[in-house]
Amino acid sequence: MTGFAILMAFLFAGHVIREWWGVPLPANVIGMILFIAALALRLVKLETVEKAADFLLRHMMLFFAPVVVGVVAFFPLIGREAAAFFGGLVVSAVAVMLVTGWTTRALAGKSAAVSGGYPAKAAEEAKSAADDDRSGTSV
Repeated sequence: MTGFAILMAFLFAGHVIREWWGVPLPANVIGMILFIAALALRLVKLETVEKAADFLLRHMMLFFAPVVVGVVAFFPLIGREAAAFFGGLVVSAVAVMLVTGWTTRALAGKSAAVSGGYPAKAAEEAKSAADDDRSGTSV
């Protein structure tokens, strides 16, 4: 129960910051940023909130029910604006995939630099060795 109270406290803090200072972000996003900062600064121990977070993640589908109802309620509007709606979906999906790919590549490069290895080169050498093995030649 303590973990759930901590999570709700960060959500409440997000609401307070949004209302008092007019931050142009949703309160839950502000609360999540504060929570991640608290985890990073070790103000909150992961073990304390892990059980509550797992419970919420297991039942996440329940949190999407209002969104589905909202989509059904605004279906005529979505139908009229279908091109813009689906265009926005495609553009945002592509943007998320690109940013995720760039981030993964950047983090993999940093990881390789730290460990002294080069994952792309190692993968290329492994593929070359596998091709050599299949062709019967040895290096």
